[in-house]
Amino acid sequence: MDGIIFDVDGTLWDSTKVVAVAYNRVIRENTDSPLQVTPDRLKKLFGKPMDVIFAELLPQLTREAQAELSEKCFAQEHRELEKTPGTLYDHMEETLRALSLRYPLFIVSNCQDGYIELFLRKTGFGPYFKDHLCFGQTGVSKGKTILRLMRKNNLRSPVYVGDTQGDADACKEANIPFVFAEYGFGTAESAAYRIRSFQDLQALFL
Repeated sequence: MDGIIFDVDGTLWDSTKVVAVAYNRVIRENTDSPLQVTPDRLKKLFGKPMDVIFAELLPQLTREAQAELSEKCFAQEHRELEKTPGTLYDHMEETLRALSLRYPLFIVSNCQDGYIELFLRKTGFGPYFKDHLCFGQTGVSKGKTILRLMRKNNLRSPVYVGDTQGDADACKEANIPFVFAEYGFGTAESAAYRIRSFQDLQALFL
């Protein structure tokens, strides 16, 4: 193994309460929709590409209107997260520090551009990660985004840590092992490894 790649939402932190506040404000101010986005609804959607999320939230809008509203939601989301960051899972920093001493660490997410940078800045975890890439930068599937990050960083045999079936599918596309974070938002039919807490990564790989 020559690297560990992480998902963000449901794997490194939970920002759904804060993001729900941001989305609801933008939807209320910019549409006539009675939709109230809840953290639980977001937990079921997070992990999907951002355009898919807004198509599912507001199917009555045109694709163009969905894209325009999503940009406003992202901007408000970032403002809210600057004030109130997401909730980190237990033993995050000590585990990342220990892992980073042995392996290069990376992030690949289906999030918008700027979200990973915000996460790293607000948590102070930037020094532990070598590189990151997201859907907002590539516009392609998570599997293809993983492959792009692998090529850029000359990775041959990394593992990916995520919390949804979408993450498992992305690993299959990229042909790398999947580590399923059972504490996260979703489920997965199969995985090379399973962890019940973030700290379990130390026992698994150190």
